[in-house]
Amino acid sequence: MFFFLLASVCALFSLVFAVPIHSLVTRDVWVPPILSPNASTVWTVGGTYTVTWNTTSKPVNVTNSQGMVYLRINNETQSTPLAQGFPLTAGQVNVTVPAGTQPSNEWIVVRNLW
Repeated sequence: MFFFLLASVCALFSLVFAVPIHSLVTRDVWVPPILSPNASTVWTVGGTYTVTWNTTSKPVNVTNSQGMVYLRINNETQSTPLAQGFPLTAGQVNVTVPAGTQPSNEWIVVRNLW
């Protein structure tokens, strides 16, 4: 009986100390839509191009303020970003298509994969 009582008290204290002390902060994840490139855009390996996105719908508390841009094909994303560490509020970033990128009409540009 004593062991059961001791275990119950320990469990109660565990629950009390497991409650977060700080309140949660409101966070907004912002994923502005890409304007260019679009379906009719043609890029070539080694070329430098500008990726642009719409910045008019920016929420008040942006928690993902730094961007990354990747090339993606058939649900496979290149491991190295074309650009990273730029502010999403800039609305654009220049990227260079890396050597070794295979030609295809299926490539898409994706930003911030989280």
